[in-house]
Amino acid sequence: MSTAATPEITRNKTRDMVYIAIFAVLIAICSWISIPTTVPFTLQTFAVFLAVGVLGGKRGTLSILIYLLLGVIGVPVFAGFTGGIGIVLGTTGGYIIGFLFSGLIMWAMEQLLGKKTWVLALSMVLGLLVCYAFGTAWFMVVYAKQAGAVGLLTALGWCVFPFIIPDIIKIVLALVICKRLAGIIKAD
Repeated sequence: MSTAATPEITRNKTRDMVYIAIFAVLIAICSWISIPTTVPFTLQTFAVFLAVGVLGGKRGTLSILIYLLLGVIGVPVFAGFTGGIGIVLGTTGGYIIGFLFSGLIMWAMEQLLGKKTWVLALSMVLGLLVCYAFGTAWFMVVYAKQAGAVGLLTALGWCVFPFIIPDIIKIVLALVICKRLAGIIKAD
């Protein structure tokens, strides 16, 4: 490796670390923003989609992982300015962990099908479905231990159905922003 290439590689790695950190913080900030509707929701999933859509699969997924690790060690990055392993082990923890699965799904689809807009849209939808599935299964197990068994339709009614329309809107907004930022921030 030539010495001329070394500063460029260092600069690229530094830039990548900065982008990953910025998007981990963006996910945290979006988790604190609660939209007051009949069923309040946050913008976490929007930031997760944006992170992977803008940074690409590898760096976006790393930003999600950093966000999760910060929350697990107690930094109040989760919704409601909360943090700690207790939140992750609680009823909604599966959805938080599901963000990482969403990122991994999006990364895998990017690797398999490329970075076209339709691939990104499909990967966001599939990532969201995986997050819903993992989070709902987790919710049902934890809820059963705490309060008794709950049926799948009841769990979906509490945890998924009220969020489908807001999450579709978040996907559309993330796609628009990703498209506008294409080229400004170089993806993987």
